[in-house]
Amino acid sequence: MRKIILLTLLTLALANGYSQEKGKFRVGLDFGFVPTGGGGGGMFSIEPKINIKDNMNVGLRFGGAGIAKDIQNNSTSTSAEISANGSLVGTYDYYFHKSGSGSSFAPYIGAGVGYYSLANVKVDDTSNSSEITPEVSGVMGGLIRGGFEWAGFRMGLEYNFIPDSDLQDLNGNVVGTAKNTYLGIHIGFFVGGGKWGK
Repeated sequence: MRKIILLTLLTLALANGYSQEKGKFRVGLDFGFVPTGGGGGGMFSIEPKINIKDNMNVGLRFGGAGIAKDIQNNSTSTSAEISANGSLVGTYDYYFHKSGSGSSFAPYIGAGVGYYSLANVKVDDTSNSSEITPEVSGVMGGLIRGGFEWAGFRMGLEYNFIPDSDLQDLNGNVVGTAKNTYLGIHIGFFVGGGKWGK
């Protein structure tokens, strides 16, 4: 069943994927890898967009990432576990495409600002077997990205700027920080968007 769904989505992408045309709606789906010092992680996003010009669009990215955090503890040796975050980010992309070229290849750059929800990071303190967790709350953050689109496919890099979280022991004392900023490498596809203007 999964193969049938993937084949259907691929067919739709190839049939409709010569974005983009002013006023047209499109939806993208991306999957990616997050390289970190702690071993890495994965990411995904779905992003509906509207083309405000033939070479510009705005959208709303719903995303998530599971990451092995880089933990810095002020006093003891620790080991971190996988954590996760979700995001709701307003985005803007600009495409370097020459109208009338007949090509569907288009490099792009983009940026976004929005809300990131941070999951708990569990850390085992090897010196006294206590558990350290970050102070968790939703935060505002942003991203910059760049890459290319071609015939319904999309590939790129994105850098998410998210404030660090404080690490607290069971008594509420701040003992270090957890870095939340991350780089992602993604590949995906999109459907809709019309065809490049002539």
